[in-house]
Amino acid sequence: METAFSLHATTVLGVRYDGHVTLGSDGQATMGHTVMKHRAQKVRRLFDGKVLAGFAGSTADAFTLFERFEEKLQQYGGNVTRAAVELAKDWRTDRYLRRLEALLAVASADRLFVISGTGDVIEPDDGIVAIGSGGPYALAAARALVQHAPPGLTAHRLVEDSLHIAADICIYTNHHLTLLDLDE
Repeated sequence: METAFSLHATTVLGVRYDGHVTLGSDGQATMGHTVMKHRAQKVRRLFDGKVLAGFAGSTADAFTLFERFEEKLQQYGGNVTRAAVELAKDWRTDRYLRRLEALLAVASADRLFVISGTGDVIEPDDGIVAIGSGGPYALAAARALVQHAPPGLTAHRLVEDSLHIAADICIYTNHHLTLLDLDE
């Protein structure tokens, strides 16, 4: 049952395509049945700009997870895989962390992961990650665009177009996008 203060997710989409990585999100923050903010920043650069991370879920929880993930990146010298696994282990077993309600999508030049509080660290086979309430729509759009790629399609454009498609469908997703790019 939804309470007046439950925060609905969002849409975060990351792709690795044609030698480039882009992670993007919409900007809508919703509490209950009310849009509280239109231009929330849900994706950010970590580890001196070499890693991108985005969240879906509770904002305060996501900031805690961003900080913890960046600490793991520092601890493991920027090894995204190791940092993701160690964060997932801590998240699942730590008494405080396991109460956090969020998902993280993280990207480096050579890796894309979804990290959850149940200990999941998932690397997709197709180089596309999507989380949040609009995630399935953005994922479907991105897969279709890749399969029928128009000439000149870039990772940036792929994420942008897919997020706009998700925003047309998901009521918890808007068209105010933030897109961050990495080159492989």
